[in-house]
Amino acid sequence: MSPADRLKTLLAGSDMLVLPGCYDALSAKLIERGGFPAAFMGGFAVASTRLGLPDTGLISYGEMLDQGRSVCGAVSIPVIGDGDTGFGNAVNVKHTVRGYHQAGFACVMIEDQVMPKRCGHTAGKEVVGRDEALLRVKAAVDARQEGADILIMARTDARANHGLEEAIARCEAFSRLGADITFLEAPRSQDEMRAYCEKVPGYKMANLVEHGKTPLLPARELQSLGYKIAIYPLTLLNASIGAMQNALSCLQQGMPDPGLMDFKKLREIVGFDAYDAELDRYLSVVNPE
Repeated sequence: MSPADRLKTLLAGSDMLVLPGCYDALSAKLIERGGFPAAFMGGFAVASTRLGLPDTGLISYGEMLDQGRSVCGAVSIPVIGDGDTGFGNAVNVKHTVRGYHQAGFACVMIEDQVMPKRCGHTAGKEVVGRDEALLRVKAAVDARQEGADILIMARTDARANHGLEEAIARCEAFSRLGADITFLEAPRSQDEMRAYCEKVPGYKMANLVEHGKTPLLPARELQSLGYKIAIYPLTLLNASIGAMQNALSCLQQGMPDPGLMDFKKLREIVGFDAYDAELDRYLSVVNPE
C-alpha cells in the first residue's frame, strides 16, 4: 500500500487517530516505536530544529522537502506533512503537492495564511481572501487528481481575524472542492470546536498545542465532538528541549544527568543493533563457518 492508502485505511477505521509531531528521522522512529499509527511533521518543529528559527515563513520549500524525505524514509507509518501556504500561487501549490508526494508523505497540509505565515497559535497572523484560499485548495486537489497519490488537508487560520463563521465557511468550501481533511486552526472553546464539527462534513483535525489557544480535550471527547485526528505537534520538541536543558545544567554542575538512558539502549534505538545484525548476515555468506 502507498502511504496515502495506509492513511485512508486508518481514516476509514473507527479509532480516533492521535498523532504526535516529529521533526526529524529519529523523532519519527520513536513515534513508530511507540505504537502510534501515523505522525505529523510540522513547520514549527522543523524550523526550530533545522534552523533554530521561529515558524515565521523563514524555512523554505526545499528545506521542508529535504527534511520530509528523511522523515518518511525512516518509518513505515504514514506521515502528514506541513505544506504551509504552498509556497506561492496556484501553480506553486501544485508543485508543492507533487513534491511532497514524491518525498513519501501520505498527506500534505495547505493553509490560507498570507506569506510569510506564522505559527497558528501566535499573534500577528493574516489570511488571504476567500477566493485565493479556495484557489490554493483547488490547485492542491487538481495535483492529486492528476496523479499525485497524496491526501489533501485544507487549513484555515481565519478564526483569528475574521471570526468563527468565516473559518467554518472556508472549511465547508474546502470540503466541497475535494479536500480529504479540513483543519480549522485555533478554535478557542469547546463550543467553537463543536460548531465546526457539526457544520463541516468529512474528516476533521484538531491541533493541540500545550498552553495554546485551543482546549486540550481528551481524545475520546474530541472524537465525540466529531474530530477524527488529534495532532500534538510540539509535544516531543517541548520534551526534548526540557531534557536537553536539564542535561546541560547537570554538566555545568560537573556531573552527567543520572536520568539518561544507558549507552546500550541508545545504540539500539538509533539502529546499531539492526545494522550489525544485517552486516553479520552478509559476512556469513562471504565467510561461512
